[in-house]
Amino acid sequence: MLNSSEFRDLVSGRRRGPLAGTLRFALRLAEVPYSLAIRGRNWCYDSGMAATYRISVPVVSIGNLTLGGTGKTPMVVWLGRWFRSRDVRPAVISRGYGASAGAQNDEALELKQKLPDVPHLQDPDRVAAARAAVEEYHCQVILLDDALQHRRIGRDLEIVLLDALEPFGFGHVFPRGTLREPLSGLRRADVVALSRADVLRPAEREEIWRQVRRYAPQSVYLETAHVARTLISSAGQEEPLESLAAQPVAAFCGIGNPAAFRHTLQTCGYHVADFREFPDHHRYTTADIDSLARWANRLEVAAVLCTQKDLVKLDIDQLGRRPLRAVRVELTILTGRDALEAKLRTLLPRQS
Repeated sequence: MLNSSEFRDLVSGRRRGPLAGTLRFALRLAEVPYSLAIRGRNWCYDSGMAATYRISVPVVSIGNLTLGGTGKTPMVVWLGRWFRSRDVRPAVISRGYGASAGAQNDEALELKQKLPDVPHLQDPDRVAAARAAVEEYHCQVILLDDALQHRRIGRDLEIVLLDALEPFGFGHVFPRGTLREPLSGLRRADVVALSRADVLRPAEREEIWRQVRRYAPQSVYLETAHVARTLISSAGQEEPLESLAAQPVAAFCGIGNPAAFRHTLQTCGYHVADFREFPDHHRYTTADIDSLARWANRLEVAAVLCTQKDLVKLDIDQLGRRPLRAVRVELTILTGRDALEAKLRTLLPRQS
C-alpha cells in the first residue's frame, strides 16, 4: 500500500523503473472507466437530468480539482471571518469525511477553534444539512466545503482552488493522476484561486494561468499564500515560530498533501530531523500515539510538529518527552482580493 508521497512519486513519473512503468500503465487503464463515469455524472447535471436543489440563502462552494489538500480550510476560515465582520451569519456545511459515528472529523474540530461563532453541520446529505442551517440556526449564507464535485446543491459562487505545488494532478484523473475530474470542470468556476502561489516564480504562475484561461476565461483569479503565524499547543497557548529556530525538530501529518506541510516547515526555517506520514483524515489510536512517542524519544529534537488538523484529534501537549506543537497557518490573498470581495458583496443581505 503506497502512502500519499509514494503515490505521487509514482503517478508523477518521479519513480522510475520497469515496475513503476507497469503500475502506471495499469492505473491508466483504470483511469478510463472512472473518468467516463465522472463525465457522465457531470453531463447529467449540466443537461438538467439530475436534480439540483436551491437553498433559500446564498451558497458559496469551496472545492478543488485534485485529491489532497489545496487549502480549502484556510479559505473557508477567511470567508467565514469576512462574512462575520459584516454581521452576516454564515454556516459551514460539509460531508464529514473520515468522521466516526456521532463525532466530528478533523476539519470540523479545526474550524470550531478558528470560527467558534460559526455553526458547522456535517452530514452526507448536505441538502438536508444546508436546510437545517437556515431553519434552525437562521444562517444567512452557506459555505459549502469541498463541494466542486457535489452538485446536488445549487450555488451562487463557485470557488475552485488549485495547489501551486500540484495544480493539474499530473495531467490525469485518479487513479492514474490526482485529478478528481477532468480539467474541463474548471468551466464551472466563478473564482479560481492558486494556493501557495508564493512558492513559484512569476513565469511559472503565468503558465498555470495560461492553462486555466483555456477553461475558465470568465473567472476571477486569485493568488494566495499560506503563512505560518505561530506555534500552538493543544491547550491553545501560542509561541513564536522563532522559538524553535535553528533547532532540530521532528514532524508528522495526516493530510492529503504532505508536501505542503513540508513546505511550510521549510519556510519557517526548521531543520526537520525526521518526518512521518499518515493517511488523510487519519484517526489516531492509542497505538499510534505510543508509536509516535517512542519515535520522538529516539530523536534528538527540541519538539515535534504537526498540523492543526492533526493536533485537534490528538489533544495532547507531549509525545513522550518531547513537546508537541502545531504550526498555525493562515491564508493571505496576494492578488485578486478586490475582485473576490466584489463578488462576495453581491451575496450580502439587502438592508431593509
